[in-house]
Amino acid sequence: MDTFVKALSWVNLRYLFEGFGITIEVSLWAIVLSFIVGSLLGVARYVNVKYFSAIVGFVIDIIRNLPLILILFFVYFGLPGIGIRVAVVPAAIIALSIFESAMLAEIIRSGINAVPKGQMEAARSNGLTYVQAMTQVIMPQAFRKMIPPIVSQFISLIKDTSLATIILLPEAMYRAEIIYGQNVNYMIPMYVALAVIYFVINYLLSIASRYLAKRLAI
Repeated sequence: MDTFVKALSWVNLRYLFEGFGITIEVSLWAIVLSFIVGSLLGVARYVNVKYFSAIVGFVIDIIRNLPLILILFFVYFGLPGIGIRVAVVPAAIIALSIFESAMLAEIIRSGINAVPKGQMEAARSNGLTYVQAMTQVIMPQAFRKMIPPIVSQFISLIKDTSLATIILLPEAMYRAEIIYGQNVNYMIPMYVALAVIYFVINYLLSIASRYLAKRLAI
């Protein structure tokens, strides 16, 4: 117990929470970027444009079947080999966004496919263009259906930021390693603290997802 008290001192906790600030910052940027790119990719696959949709689908399949840690290594260590140097925080955001965009693209494509085909036909028969029908009729319905899996993917993204410690991103996991590196007895207390904080954040997101699902009557 004395070890836990010393390990979870205010100085250590503040240092850990500062790391979580970086975790949240990277996660929010990656969520926004991956949602935008993933939506575009998902729609591109759905509309089935000859050759283009097939190429997009092929690229998505490649990314989805690569480990995230490999993408992190490529962005941070590989790009400098071709003259592109990226700082650690942007590198983490880019890698996470690439990986999550591919995951979200499939979720979004499946969500659009779940909307009854008659909705598009009804929208077009009422004089809407294809783009208007997609943006005003199909996508709003699809996104309501996609809220639970999208939030679940975002929860995974927040947890996946811990992998960026491999490129020395000073997020929560990295700072925990520094703390117990000074005293190996602090290892378990640090892991417990990380587990509690990750649980609280992700559990609150899960509750928000269920609340939205009920409000929107999914």
